[in-house]
Amino acid sequence: MHINLWRSWAVSSVLFAGMSGVLPAQAASETEYSTQALNEQLVMATVWMQASAEYKALSYQAFNLAKMQFDQVDREYKGNKPLAVVVDADETVIDNSAYQAWLIGQDQGYSSKTWGEWMAAAEAKAMPGASEFLAYVAKQGGEVFYITNRNVSGLEGTRKNLQDLGFPNVDDAHILMKTTTSNKAPRRQQVAENYEIALLIGDNLNDFSNDFRTKGMAASDAAVEKNKALFGTKFIMLPNPGYGDWEGKLYNGNWGASAAEKNQMRKDVLEVWKP
Repeated sequence: MHINLWRSWAVSSVLFAGMSGVLPAQAASETEYSTQALNEQLVMATVWMQASAEYKALSYQAFNLAKMQFDQVDREYKGNKPLAVVVDADETVIDNSAYQAWLIGQDQGYSSKTWGEWMAAAEAKAMPGASEFLAYVAKQGGEVFYITNRNVSGLEGTRKNLQDLGFPNVDDAHILMKTTTSNKAPRRQQVAENYEIALLIGDNLNDFSNDFRTKGMAASDAAVEKNKALFGTKFIMLPNPGYGDWEGKLYNGNWGASAAEKNQMRKDVLEVWKP
């Protein structure tokens, strides 16, 4: 900026601040919004996921329901293909809330670098009820497929993590990671060619069907209404208030928006009571 122009801008800013009763530094602090400040919004969701008994109860509920539905399919199925259960990984059978907790206090958001380090560390814990359910499926003769949008570069750490947790069918044939697309439909179809998929379990609507690959919140709501009979029967949903495709829809797909813009777009969708 040219020095004289800068001086004019600075003088105008001071005069405006003086008239409004706000010091320049105070005015700047009100207009600047950092990624660290945005990350503070993760606190309540992450605390709930890590500490509340309600979160654990919902996870147990999901897998108890999954067992009931798997048993029903197993009793009634007359086909020739073996039965399979398709599960997502993150926030479905393994808990990554420690990574979310690490972001709190950092002036950076999710990145492939730090997420890669987290995957390599192989420290994610099992979701409550996941180990028991997956072991039950295997004991009944079913197979488990892990269709995850973790990048294939994280295969080694992911495999180790799942093996350390004692999950069944942890091999390259059953872990289907993202390669060129985040669309899970081709991988689901790959499983369906040789197996009857009894259940799909996930924390994100795109874990279930391409009906949910929508571009906005209203379209997602409509897709849920269209498929509502499948939730609790074919589709088993796990709670995840921390992150997901739903967040990108708040931003109209603009993940590169500034922290201030994301903060505003999050608040713009709130239904606010006015006394």
